[in-house]
Amino acid sequence: MVGSLKVFYILVLLVIVGTVNGAGPCGKSSPDEEAMSLAPCATAAQDINAAVPSSCCAQVKRIGQNPSCLCAVMLSDTAKSSGVKAEIALSIPKRCNFVNRPVGYKCGPYTLP
Repeated sequence: MVGSLKVFYILVLLVIVGTVNGAGPCGKSSPDEEAMSLAPCATAAQDINAAVPSSCCAQVKRIGQNPSCLCAVMLSDTAKSSGVKAEIALSIPKRCNFVNRPVGYKCGPYTLP
């Protein structure tokens, strides 16, 4: 009885640890899933001179509440395969005129302006 109770507690602990550690930089969503929500940003993420639509700013503001998630999204495989240029995409918070953006945050080889 004691042995099976011990095994039960170990399994519960493993489930709890797995759940906590299973969350990535964007919580339960993957960066690739979050990147899909940035479709309105496609042109602005490829051309520094393109206007940034308000719908893009709204999504970037939501994701940018967590700078590590924003970085993961901008550097994701989905973003890359969509033609996103990370150095341009990371300028979107500044181009949206966000006052409380993570200026100077290191994002891979890039720094948020």
